Amino acid sequence: MIVAILFGCFIVLLVAGIPVGVALGVASMLAILVLPFLNLEFFVQGLVSGLDSFPLLAVVLFTLAGNLMSRGGLSQRLLHLAEVWLGRTTGGLGVVTIVACIFFASISGTGSATVAAIGLTMIPMMVKRGYDRGFATATVATSGGIGVIIPPSVVMIVYAVTAEVSVTDMFLAGILPGLFIGFVLIAYCLIQSHKHGYMGSEQNFTNREKWQALIDAKWALLIPFIILGGIYSGVFTPTESAAIAVVYGLVFGFLVYREITIRQIFEIILESSLLVGAVLVIIGTSVSFGRILSIERIPTEIASFILSLTENAVMILLAINLLLLIVGTFMETLAAIVILTPILLPIITAMGMSPIHFGIVMVVNLAIGFITPPLGANLFMASQVGQISLERLSRAVIGWILVMLLALLTITFVPGISMALIK
Repeated sequence: MIVAILFGCFIVLLVAGIPVGVALGVASMLAILVLPFLNLEFFVQGLVSGLDSFPLLAVVLFTLAGNLMSRGGLSQRLLHLAEVWLGRTTGGLGVVTIVACIFFASISGTGSATVAAIGLTMIPMMVKRGYDRGFATATVATSGGIGVIIPPSVVMIVYAVTAEVSVTDMFLAGILPGLFIGFVLIAYCLIQSHKHGYMGSEQNFTNREKWQALIDAKWALLIPFIILGGIYSGVFTPTESAAIAVVYGLVFGFLVYREITIRQIFEIILESSLLVGAVLVIIGTSVSFGRILSIERIPTEIASFILSLTENAVMILLAINLLLLIVGTFMETLAAIVILTPILLPIITAMGMSPIHFGIVMVVNLAIGFITPPLGANLFMASQVGQISLERLSRAVIGWILVMLLALLTITFVPGISMALIK
């Protein structure tokens, strides 16, 4: 009965268009009112304890840092660098787009921000050079998903907090899978570009211009080394690195490049606060939701049921991947993580799979959800940025989805890709 109340209420509210965080909270409170041994204090305690986490502060700070760097000129210099060095080859503008997304992902840690920052510049440029608008927009939408895989990733921080694993280990585990997906996307882009004759940029840059672009982008290129190098060397924690990223973006956007005004700083802070506020509501309300599931032993029973059906690890992993792919098509990524992690974690630990490796698999699955309707957050953003209908973009992205699925299966069944850098 409690399970029916929890999930029934949650699903009905979602269908009614209620925000995920509110739906989780209302469903939890209704279940608490039914259970005789719980009261609403249980919900409040879960809300407070869910947000009382030092690593979660990194979510707030990395979101702010990403916006500061996007508006402050750092991302534009990275984009120009990629264009100067890679833009002339066949399919070069597509490769530039993917590489720029990888660079920007290492700064912003989010998918939709990457799509907006890179798409506004690259989609018109690709269309002007003869690329199909659907292909160009799908390239940006898909590449933007790397933003949640390459560290620092807000999604990985939330998974680490939910699964009670090291944020640093999750960041380390995400480096090679993120680069691997980037290379796979580049290969697909080049194959399609040669097939359709998509040419690169007409401008022939001199060695001096290439060197100048590298110099101009030097401060942006240093960001991943400063942030990630400091984390992995033990100089500072992921949360402290997020604070350093905010200061870095503020200093270079306001004092060095002078592309941010004092008024814009307050606008960026407000924009970041509204964005991260919704995330924190989801995390806070999901704690009580998860605790009720645990009290009712739902995760354990689901794990036992799945393991009783088959002991074949391959089949179990395929079933979990299918579940995550389906969930990713209609549920917001962070909500899916905080709801499904407590349910699926007992299953993968019983199989002997590392929670770190599973975290990467989960994040990649949900990243594919960014480009699959009906939710498809990156699709909606790219549709607006690329000025193309959602229907046309949904057809254009099918090939990219298949390539991402191939990368997902490889990462799932080759643990070394995720675990190679973990001590």
